[in-house]
Amino acid sequence: MTESVIDISGISIGHYTDTASGTGCTVILCPDGAVPGVDVRGSAPGTRETDLMRTGHMIRHIHGLVLSGGSAFGLESASGVMRYLEENNIGYKVANSVVPIVPAAIIFDLGFIDNKIRPGIAEGYLAAKNATIGTVQEGNVGAGTGATIGKAMGIKNATKGGLGTYCMTVAGVKIAAIAVANPFGDVVDPETGIIIAGARGKHNKFINTSNYLLQGSAGKSETDLSNTTLAVVITDADLTKEEANKLSQNGQNGLSLAIRPAHTTGDGDVVFALATGKSKLKPDMRQLGIAASKTVYKAIIQAVRSAESLGGIPSANEIGQI
Repeated sequence: MTESVIDISGISIGHYTDTASGTGCTVILCPDGAVPGVDVRGSAPGTRETDLMRTGHMIRHIHGLVLSGGSAFGLESASGVMRYLEENNIGYKVANSVVPIVPAAIIFDLGFIDNKIRPGIAEGYLAAKNATIGTVQEGNVGAGTGATIGKAMGIKNATKGGLGTYCMTVAGVKIAAIAVANPFGDVVDPETGIIIAGARGKHNKFINTSNYLLQGSAGKSETDLSNTTLAVVITDADLTKEEANKLSQNGQNGLSLAIRPAHTTGDGDVVFALATGKSKLKPDMRQLGIAASKTVYKAIIQAVRSAESLGGIPSANEIGQI
């Protein structure tokens, strides 16, 4: 397990981790509100409140975001975050009520260790309560606890995934990404072209899932609908909702660079974007888009590097691939 720093004003991040059950959730809080964007490209997504993040809808800011294990059951953890925010009087003021807006997306980790334990309201609340500014734990934490990579030959031949982050500054604007790597395909370092995590064949050698599929070697398996990579691009730039949605699209470029194949019929890949506007800077969107792509693929690689073996699934570090 490692730690990183996401130094973006107005953002705090917390985890709930259940290592014994192989699941958890991760919460990103933006109590002053953040302009959201979303891009869903996987064919098997599990999401909540993503429609309101798109252009053409009235909501302009959200107050939290949840990434969770537990498949569709894990979406309930967002209700715990809403409860925490309501208690702290954070959200849209409507009549005599406070309504926090908390979208969510999930990965499938049921049965990785225990298919009956999954994050719910209490776990989402605890993750929000645990949220801190700056330092972020990586690896087998939060939504990355039960993540696995490369399932073309079944879960037993996968490599352990996890949660990773990456942060950079471009033209005075800070931009970061949080990624949960749980794909059907392999994770590739786009700067070297080398597979660093994926489906394992003989002697723990990666089979190259894309080539394996092209050869017609992979049949239907129990893992065909149990995959998803989630990412959140966070910036202190001053963006419109349209620009935030474009940033989430740019983030998908990074996902495609690092995961091969990406966006399959058995993956629920989702990239969110959050813009706090705290820097008051409006950068060149072409430049920011390139940075979004880079932060996402770097965060996915970091998810691999920081993951630890769990539930009988070895990490890339353990099998000597990185």
